[in-house]
Amino acid sequence: MTNKTSDNTNWEEKLDSETYRIAREGGTERAFANKYYDCKTPGTYKCICCDDPLFHSRTKYDSGSGWPSFYEPIGDGYVSAKEDHTHGMHRVEVLCAKCDAHLGHVFPDGPEPTGLRYCINSASLNLEEELESDK
Repeated sequence: MTNKTSDNTNWEEKLDSETYRIAREGGTERAFANKYYDCKTPGTYKCICCDDPLFHSRTKYDSGSGWPSFYEPIGDGYVSAKEDHTHGMHRVEVLCAKCDAHLGHVFPDGPEPTGLRYCINSASLNLEEELESDK
């Protein structure tokens, strides 16, 4: 993990409009119609904006929500959280700790060992697949 990315990064030039809407403006993609919700490929899910590692496929599970779900981040300090009161709801938003990209939300209804469900937008992620030699 590294320090926060410069605030003057021109994300509109680096990201397509849908990714920008989700990762930089806090949007949400459609359930069951996104790239990684049903992905079983082993690897590391990285931030689409800054390429920092966020989640490992070993912690991914099928929550039935239609979004990729993980029970814990890859390590301490890779994601951050903040209160979210948008849309008349109380939720906890999950952000990339390096560049503040919106990833999704975390809920207290996940499996053991953490009991958490990190419900993450595929558009905020890029999967770096494990090589055979990594397994």
